[in-house]
Amino acid sequence: MDVVVLPTPADIARAAADRIADIVSQRPDTVLGLATGSSPLPLYQELARRHREEGLSLAQTQAFLLDEYVGLPADHPEAYRNVIDREFISLVDIPREAVNSPSGTAEDMTAACAAYEEAMRAAGGVDIQILGIGTDGHIAFNEPASALTSRTRLTTLTKQTRADNARFFNSLEEVPMHAVTQGLGTIMEAREILLIATGTSKAEAVAQLVEGPISALWPATVLQNHQHTTVFVDEEAGANLQLRDYYAHVHHNRPGA
Repeated sequence: MDVVVLPTPADIARAAADRIADIVSQRPDTVLGLATGSSPLPLYQELARRHREEGLSLAQTQAFLLDEYVGLPADHPEAYRNVIDREFISLVDIPREAVNSPSGTAEDMTAACAAYEEAMRAAGGVDIQILGIGTDGHIAFNEPASALTSRTRLTTLTKQTRADNARFFNSLEEVPMHAVTQGLGTIMEAREILLIATGTSKAEAVAQLVEGPISALWPATVLQNHQHTTVFVDEEAGANLQLRDYYAHVHHNRPGA
């Protein structure tokens, strides 16, 4: 796991966009894994800027979303398919038909989850997965106590997650109780992972992710076993890291830097 502490979310966005642009230049048909939430938004804005001003093309890529609320109408503005379209897809040249998302309205949820896993396998797997992290250490909607080998499934959201997400709705009562999420085992199959965390509220989760024991109580800690994960944090999110100076030393003295 590589840990990169940068001064601001804008710095993180540029660094993560550099990596994505490099991968896409080498493999135009890259399979992207897309996260919603506040943390990835500056990255999406930076990729959109590069598309608009520098000619970055994502036209041959395809994308898979991490998760989706259950029970929201298909046209609800906070349905994650619509959020990703509004905040990213509509601003670049990824064909909308190349963007895949879990179904939050399927009658047979078990079959729909299995079909989503199969679609990812048929695409060759996710090449680079973008992640955020919840204040309780969840990634996607894998809440504390999620099995570390879990697959795409229906899950129940915690009170904390619903409270954290209430800012996107008119009230807490409007936040769905359930969601469909890629499992931790599913996420671990991505070839590369970029996790972005910003702000003081994420400091404890980041410290557990990077330096704590692997535990279902902090689901993101499973990423310690991933072969190629980069954790991008700003100064506030990295405030609780005990080895922060060492991470900076490693980053500035990496081969080829």
